[in-house]
Amino acid sequence: MFIDEAKITVISGKGGDGAVHFRREKYVPHGGPDGGDGGRGGSVILEARAAHNTLFAFRNQQKYRAQDGSRGSKQNQTGRSADDLIIQVPAGTLVYDADSDKLLGDLVTDGEQLIVCNGGRGGRGNARFATSRNKAPRIGEKGEPGEEHTFRLELKLIADIGLVGVPNAGKSTFLAAVTNAKPKIADYPFTTISPNLGVAELDLEHTLVLADIPGLIEGAHLGIGLGHDFLRHIQRTRVLIHLLDGMGEDPLLDFAQINSELALFDPALKDKPQIVVFNKMDLPEVQARWPEVKQALEARGYAPLSISAVAGTGVRPALYRAAELLNQAPPPAPESQEIPVYRPESDPREFSIKRVPEGWRVVGESIERAAAMTYWEFDQSIRRFQRIMKALGIEDALRKAGVQEGDSVFIGEFELEWQD
Repeated sequence: MFIDEAKITVISGKGGDGAVHFRREKYVPHGGPDGGDGGRGGSVILEARAAHNTLFAFRNQQKYRAQDGSRGSKQNQTGRSADDLIIQVPAGTLVYDADSDKLLGDLVTDGEQLIVCNGGRGGRGNARFATSRNKAPRIGEKGEPGEEHTFRLELKLIADIGLVGVPNAGKSTFLAAVTNAKPKIADYPFTTISPNLGVAELDLEHTLVLADIPGLIEGAHLGIGLGHDFLRHIQRTRVLIHLLDGMGEDPLLDFAQINSELALFDPALKDKPQIVVFNKMDLPEVQARWPEVKQALEARGYAPLSISAVAGTGVRPALYRAAELLNQAPPPAPESQEIPVYRPESDPREFSIKRVPEGWRVVGESIERAAAMTYWEFDQSIRRFQRIMKALGIEDALRKAGVQEGDSVFIGEFELEWQD
């Protein structure tokens, strides 16, 4: 099944906890701190793969989680960092932030990667906190929590040549005639309801990738008849083969209508090199119409070809003509010339204080991260957290808000009791 849109949620790994440990050795009565740091959590990376041509894999699994880093240990041993989670996507995938709808990356080439969630930093062990004034610190850090984001994936097929035309013009038959693709073929409109890819061999060294785009109708640029879903796949192609239905009521009107829909959807599409092919020449009535249609198209500046996709006559010359135009066409430009970088839109040190029925709720990126990385079982770690609250201005802000002795203060998933 062809799937060209998906939404996934990814969670990077939490950093490993730093160890609080002291050296224990015979004849060494005052061993110093030797707790090691935690390992880094795994990041989540999207990687383009040319072997994939659909987002179907994300239909059954929408949530991905990287592994957490390992805990530090004694003798200053750093915990093992987790492996990054690499999620393979088809080449031609656009990555959008699901909340802001901002484009984050355009994965075009095989093997191209985009880091979408960074792994959490490993917590520091107590050996890192030893000073000349505190030689035996009972303090450490837990690992930094991982990130969680939701992304929208959109696939635009990457093909050399796109086959366009009205429904039942013979696009799938043409694809089957020049490649080993096996698209569904029948004598009724809209037989093809999803794009098909095929590879045509020109000779032993040269091949072409063709995309059979489902038939377009009037209003496709507005999304009518799944127009948006089909038209975006044409944007990646470099040359178009425009097939005209020789049995259509007015092939010239169909030709003008399709070109109009392409230009309205994306003005750049009207500038793509285009080969006009008049199909179904195996039928006598179509042969009789060909001279008139040819003359009209030549008057518009085109050099049309006539073929019969069913009989296979004329298809190879059309393919070679497309290959010539492909060699002259400029290379495709990426969707975004400059890949946006994930940057915080606000200062992480900012916070807000809300009065809740149970007490007070403090919300802020830095303070919530500090709370999650605090060893609450050690007094020195608690005092360090208090210093962080004071440095960020939270302590003074709570007093101004009216906090009283014994009130509960909620930070993240932790409940603290206020004491002056």
